[in-house]
Amino acid sequence: QVRLAESGGGLVQAGGSLTISCSATISTYNMGWFRQAPGKEREFVAAITWNYWTGTQSTYADSVKGRFTVSRDNDKKTVSLQMSNLKPEDTAVYYCVGGSSGSGSTGSYEWWGQGTQVTVSA
Repeated sequence: QVRLAESGGGLVQAGGSLTISCSATISTYNMGWFRQAPGKEREFVAAITWNYWTGTQSTYADSVKGRFTVSRDNDKKTVSLQMSNLKPEDTAVYYCVGGSSGSGSTGSYEWWGQGTQVTVSA
């Protein structure tokens, strides 16, 4: 059974950087991050797929492209999100996700972590 556990959330000033990580009991084909801000719907942030034939491929939401970097370590069964130039609108609960098919915002994400809070102060 796939279980996901996030770590590394916290409070950071606008313009700062923060890295959040997720440990999985089983590394899945597609791993990534969603977020949900207060009063808003959950939204896709970034995801990274891996298989033997195509290697890794990353996808990002337009709102974080160029500021966030998603990476994975299949040996350690982890996925990380490096966030830089953070903005107050990045404040949200960030959820680690794992999926067996698809990619990006339209992928199928069967497994979800409990979430970690990221707060960006102005």
